Amino acid sequence: MSDLEYRRAIIPQIKKAFRLLIAFTFSHVGVCGLVLAYIIFGAFLFQYIERDSEELLELQTNVSNWRTETAERLLNIMLKSQINKEDYINEADAEIYNYTAIVVDAIIGGYDVELTHRNKSSNHSTGENIRWSFSGAFLYSLTVITTIGYGNVAPLTPEGKVTTIIYGIIGMPLFLLYLSNIGDIFARGFKWVFARCCQCRWNCVQRRGNSREGEYKDSNSEMIPEEQITVPISVCLVLMVAYIWGGGLWFANSENWTVLDASYFCFISLSTIGFGDLVPGTSVQASDLRDAIQVPFIFCSLYLLLGMALIAMCFNLMQEEVIAKVRSCGRRLGCSS
Repeated sequence: MSDLEYRRAIIPQIKKAFRLLIAFTFSHVGVCGLVLAYIIFGAFLFQYIERDSEELLELQTNVSNWRTETAERLLNIMLKSQINKEDYINEADAEIYNYTAIVVDAIIGGYDVELTHRNKSSNHSTGENIRWSFSGAFLYSLTVITTIGYGNVAPLTPEGKVTTIIYGIIGMPLFLLYLSNIGDIFARGFKWVFARCCQCRWNCVQRRGNSREGEYKDSNSEMIPEEQITVPISVCLVLMVAYIWGGGLWFANSENWTVLDASYFCFISLSTIGFGDLVPGTSVQASDLRDAIQVPFIFCSLYLLLGMALIAMCFNLMQEEVIAKVRSCGRRLGCSS
């Protein structure tokens, strides 16, 4: 076989493999893997870009501490009862000189006065900013593409801000695709489980239409079209409340919150409101374990990924129930066949 014939034979195979790869990528499993890989990629990316910002934050915290200590020492000098004016001036000049030398060294090391003022004006304490560990960057990447945006974590470097814009533009549609796919497959799975496990006990499944293929018999040997089964809205509401309450119990235990505050945090997060008044991982934000896997961040990320898919599933099921009710009312009123 000549080279030309080989190329003609191999090109269709490459095209076929590429089509299969694209089809798998946008399948249910592929979308889940793609979103997870994108978040992990974002975690490594932001951790790399913002690696120097932690040193700047630590430097700003040190300067703030030095300023406070200098003010306390000046106050102690002034309150001394047995000190004359000349000694006071000399001691005060020495303290101010030392503080000035420290600030000059800090500016040479990268201290930014304007950045400190911006942090104060935006109510962000430099000592409380989350460290860019992998776990924290993973949660940050997730909050970007889900549009939650707690606000307690933000890039400080120009590169980090530009990267966040580009990362969000690509990630938001990808996450919407994830919600659409996973919400649909969760809805079909839950309808299947509900029809077989809950129908006999609760008798809440709607029965409509005539017998057709793909039907099954219930405990009363009646034929029910599987594709026309709808899940009651009350079941969906109970499921969402149970998920929020269950997450509230876990966060209340791990974050030392009240159950009400933890449940409030779960609702604000799953609804993508993201006020940021409560954020996970408070106990580890100021730690020095930058490379350690911080469980609160990882658990919160997984909780949000699964929870938002669950919310999408419930909305899907409630939409089907509302449509079925409207059609049923239309038939009773003679508006539709």
